[in-house]
Amino acid sequence: MLVQVVIESSGKTAQRDIDLPHGVFTVGRSPECTISFESALVSRKHVTVDLRGAAMRVEDSSTNGTMAGSVYLNNNATEIAFGSPIVVGEYTLWIFAANGQHREAYDQARAQAPAGYAAPVQPVHVPMQPTPAAGHVMPATMPPPDHRAPVAAPPSQGARARRAAAARAAVAHHEIPTAAHLAHIAPQALAVPTAAASPVAAAAPPPDEAHERAAEAAEEARRRADVEMRRDIHRQLIEHLDLATVEPSKLDDPSLRPKVLKALRRIVKAMEATIPAHVNHDSLVGELVDEALGLGPMERFLSDPSVNEIMVVDPDTIYIEQRGKLFKSDARFTDDERVRAVIERIVTPLGRRIDESSPLVDARLKDGSRVNAVIRPLALRGSAITIRKFSRSPLTIEKLIGFGALTHQMALFLTRSVIAKKNIVIAGGTGSGKTTLLNVLSGAIPEDERVVTIEDAAELQLRQPHVVALETRPPNMEGKGEYTIRDLVKNALRMRPDRIVVGECRGGEALDMLQAMNTGHDGSLTTTHANSAREAIARLETLVLMAGVDLPVRAIREQISGSIHLLVQQSRMSDGSRKVTAITQVTGIDETGEVELLPIFQFVRTGTGPGGKVIGEFRATGFLPTFLNDFIVMGLIKPGEAYL
Repeated sequence: MLVQVVIESSGKTAQRDIDLPHGVFTVGRSPECTISFESALVSRKHVTVDLRGAAMRVEDSSTNGTMAGSVYLNNNATEIAFGSPIVVGEYTLWIFAANGQHREAYDQARAQAPAGYAAPVQPVHVPMQPTPAAGHVMPATMPPPDHRAPVAAPPSQGARARRAAAARAAVAHHEIPTAAHLAHIAPQALAVPTAAASPVAAAAPPPDEAHERAAEAAEEARRRADVEMRRDIHRQLIEHLDLATVEPSKLDDPSLRPKVLKALRRIVKAMEATIPAHVNHDSLVGELVDEALGLGPMERFLSDPSVNEIMVVDPDTIYIEQRGKLFKSDARFTDDERVRAVIERIVTPLGRRIDESSPLVDARLKDGSRVNAVIRPLALRGSAITIRKFSRSPLTIEKLIGFGALTHQMALFLTRSVIAKKNIVIAGGTGSGKTTLLNVLSGAIPEDERVVTIEDAAELQLRQPHVVALETRPPNMEGKGEYTIRDLVKNALRMRPDRIVVGECRGGEALDMLQAMNTGHDGSLTTTHANSAREAIARLETLVLMAGVDLPVRAIREQISGSIHLLVQQSRMSDGSRKVTAITQVTGIDETGEVELLPIFQFVRTGTGPGGKVIGEFRATGFLPTFLNDFIVMGLIKPGEAYL
């Protein structure tokens, strides 16, 4: 493919004829690029242009960005019409077919250039030179731009504002984007299209869209000013009270909060002239106290009983789950540094750590709420926090019945199964309520039994008097001292437990758990991730193999069928409600070697009501569990009472 490229810089023009075997060429500072420029404003590989389609596809991979027609690119791509200008550093490139097609767009744009524009000289042909490094013909390097008007040092805030205004004026007058524009406009001012393209390029945005963009720019400027103001207040607070030397575990000291409040009020009062009029000083002080001593903007969600989960995506974005539905809140952190401080405040008292070498952590709050935190480099947008709140008043089986999670008949059957020491696995997806149901069913364990609970982050709140709660521990900075769930399950077998309750099986500990269930620790409970009873069996088979033992599939299935009595499927429905959608008994292995499952209860969805509400009913399948006689022998079923 033979193309013509016109290159402009500081009123000078050169024309190149380039043969592109693959229809793609690159522009940058590297000699390996098809067109190379020696300029500090041009990245090593600045932009890639693909000419094989009906339009040019321009992909930017630079630091300073690229103007493609009327679109500003910054590590993204767009398609523009042939003949549209591409601005790279101090240079403007126009691309045409070798036969001159689309050249009229360039000539017409030049004829319509605004008054005062320095018309380019007559295009000249520059001889091509072979470049072995590129593997094809590369044009001679473009002469450097006229440096009689050198590029200034990084502009001040006021200069940026003036240049942004100049850019908006250029948009209003439909000027062609040239090297002069890019050299004198700060990159921040180019976050939205800053010039109209040639007549074949995209038209200027409509007035409504322009107003919307202006409003977004104003809102972004207001937010940046608010962040800087809060950072300044934080710095003064730290200097005033020397908070940097206070240990994170002592920040919740009740005597510290009045001191911080007093200091913040004094600082805000002194800065009154610089604080915008719309900012409520009392609210500002309250938010800053929460960031300095508490969990920042998450504090109000933690105290809201209708909020089940808090998800910090980045410092500017916080979602909450309220009554089963996700909502984006208006809360935000000052910056990523404040998010990191909150994470440190959570994990340090637990003896855990988070840093670049260990950028994720599982922890818990004092009330038992589960916390997961991820920081850079794993979290690309900034530190992320997910908090699964734990109810301050633990749920009971009666409350679950009231919520419509299951029926009285199902609750009675599950409670009797726990008392009768049946091994139960609760399966479900993320956020379906597995741990909540596990905690509720654990409440049916008789008080005269010794229970050992094992979790990654302690959440269970058993009310029995004889409970030993164990929690995993990550490795220290030397990579030593780690204790996994599997380690704790093995150790629990030496602690003379009547029952073992594992928060979740998601690794090789599944084998140890099955062995415990099959060797005198009946009545044990655990959870796992699966979407059905059959998938739960397959999941357990996989987890057993993760233990590193070389067992045939049939042996694993025999271990599962001999250890587990019930599979309880917990699901989160489309309307946000959580229900026990199936209770299934594991009865053995059939002739084909598959684990036999006997459904006892099922939830059958029959429709959708107003607001997307799930409509359905719980049904008993009619099959009776094979261990029903155990209920009768243990006196759990009284004469005249229903079997289930």
